[in-house]
Amino acid sequence: MSAPIIDRPVSRAGAGRPRVSRPVVPPELRRSDNPAAAVLRTAASGPVSRDNAARATGLSIATVNRQVASLLSAGLLRERPDLTAAGAVGRPRVPFEIDHDAYLTLGIHIGAEATKIVAADLRGRILGGLAIATPQTGQEFAVTTVARSAKAFLQRWHRRTPLWAGVAIGGRVDPQSGVVDHPKLEWKGAPIGQVLGDVLELPVSVAPHVEAMAASELLLPTFDARRPEPDTELPAAQHGSSLYFYVRETAGIAVTLDGRVHTPSNGPGSIAHLPTGSDVQCTCGRRGCLEVTVGDRALQARAVGRGIIPAHNGTAGTINDLYRAAESGSESARELLAERATMLGQTVALVRDMLNPDRVVLGGQAFTGYRPALGHVARAFSQSTQLAATDVRISGFGGKVQEFAAVVTSLSALYADPLAAVRRV
Repeated sequence: MSAPIIDRPVSRAGAGRPRVSRPVVPPELRRSDNPAAAVLRTAASGPVSRDNAARATGLSIATVNRQVASLLSAGLLRERPDLTAAGAVGRPRVPFEIDHDAYLTLGIHIGAEATKIVAADLRGRILGGLAIATPQTGQEFAVTTVARSAKAFLQRWHRRTPLWAGVAIGGRVDPQSGVVDHPKLEWKGAPIGQVLGDVLELPVSVAPHVEAMAASELLLPTFDARRPEPDTELPAAQHGSSLYFYVRETAGIAVTLDGRVHTPSNGPGSIAHLPTGSDVQCTCGRRGCLEVTVGDRALQARAVGRGIIPAHNGTAGTINDLYRAAESGSESARELLAERATMLGQTVALVRDMLNPDRVVLGGQAFTGYRPALGHVARAFSQSTQLAATDVRISGFGGKVQEFAAVVTSLSALYADPLAAVRRV
């Protein structure tokens, strides 16, 4: 007979916990209708009263009171008696908010060239992070290196209790096992979830990165660094359909239907080899494929080849060199960026016309790295689409879409069923 699992209170210092193998838990890339999750979401943007929580969720006051009591006991919420309205009587009048001081989750975005590791509070606000070069010397070494770097980073946050880790990555992800195939990194069956769980001693969720980016639009409030508080409105609608279109080094799409990111059982589809009409040679043997035409690495190589930016130590300059050249008045740089933006607008229109979503969200530094190019994207889109005008917007997470994809993966289980998630820790 197997030994029983003993529940123990979460120690904020992390001391005295038995070393166990932590499970890989599939991410929940959706807006959950679980009552505790609905109440927790209302507190993501700041203190809220129980009356307002009931109106926002459609739950009864009695249900809200029960969920608030359970979430307070679990340590996920805290009350703010200092914000109680003058003359209000009784505890139900005391506003509550997410306890964003006691806990954290760890988000890891593994890119083809760089890996970003961030700590976030339970509202999804990034507390700090670091970037390391993604190891290119074999998957076992690479996965172990990322895990150890994450462990070292996590040890900086000794005053907070870590609850979960989330990994967002390209390639093919098995969310049940956390195993990844990543052709660009030449990984096959890389056990990212299990290795991170063992090293970090935390539950781990692993998600395809573009699907996770789409989920961040559903689940996380956007934060403006100039303001101390987050926006009160989520950036994507709960109902209807959305197309999330991502381009940086890689290109990908995800579709959201009625508050849930569509996650095909055999992995996300690919737009990497859509034709653009360019003469750029692709690894598949054809010319003009989307990813090798509009990706950052390909664009900066063309910029060096045209003499727009210099090579550094025999290697191509960075994409930021190209942006700076355009901002400094280089017509050649501006023309190259406009050329890419036009291709992007045409391709977004093509995919939009095939799927006809209610809205389109554009994410990734190919859209946000050089803002003047957005006018070219918009013109090419409007000239190419054969359907009526639709809602097209830029992701509210700007140049941090990769980090927030990792954050939402680390929070998704908590946001889907917070009480069950806490029991796993």
